[in-house]
Amino acid sequence: MHVFRVSFKNLKIFGLVLILAVSLLIHQRVIGIVASLPLPIEQVKTEQKVIALTINVDWGGEYLPGILEALEQHHAKASFFLTGRWAKNNPELVKEIQARGHAIENHGYSHPHPDQLSIQANQEEILKTESIIQEITGQKTKYYAPPYGERGASGLKAAGNLGYTTILWTLDTVDWRPESTPEVITQRIVDPAVRFGIKPTHLGAIVLMHPKENTVKALPNILGQLADQGFQFITINELITLTGVGNTTS
Repeated sequence: MHVFRVSFKNLKIFGLVLILAVSLLIHQRVIGIVASLPLPIEQVKTEQKVIALTINVDWGGEYLPGILEALEQHHAKASFFLTGRWAKNNPELVKEIQARGHAIENHGYSHPHPDQLSIQANQEEILKTESIIQEITGQKTKYYAPPYGERGASGLKAAGNLGYTTILWTLDTVDWRPESTPEVITQRIVDPAVRFGIKPTHLGAIVLMHPKENTVKALPNILGQLADQGFQFITINELITLTGVGNTTS
């Protein structure tokens, strides 16, 4: 009978090789998953002086008339991303947004943290909102703004599975913070600070805002100052159908 003896040194080498092989497989799997995720849109690459205003709505309906009036006075169009629960409780305001010629899109149903939900749960949030908005407006939503701007795999995958394009932003008003005065909000958009060593460009930018009192006060200044620079304000759909789409801010 033959006895096979394996030295400790050889066993150690085998163990290291096995660990490296498993690590490589895991790394390749993670890279594959990340590579297959649909990318969110933060900005469109264009030389045209166009900007898309996005207004995420889950509260603040009392400030929407002021926002709509400011947009109309400056001949500006915007994209309103509504939660399903808000749209369900405010159908007349939803119809008013549509009647003014603005885009109405999807912000999920209950404003959860998408990164904490499964793909299936995220899909249910989107589909429930889609159904409510379609019942009110007669139109199907096709763009999705994830609550809290979360961009984890489950939310991106859910939106992609349903044929949605995920929308984030280039410039954030951060208007929900108490210290965000009308002057501060205006400066964040008209003269944005350097990010990652780069001065954000307004060309093809996506601006994030919410229905807040100081947003209503800041909006005429934002629209007026950027219009003086030759910018036009268009919907998300109009913006992303320009020649190039990409992430230019990170």
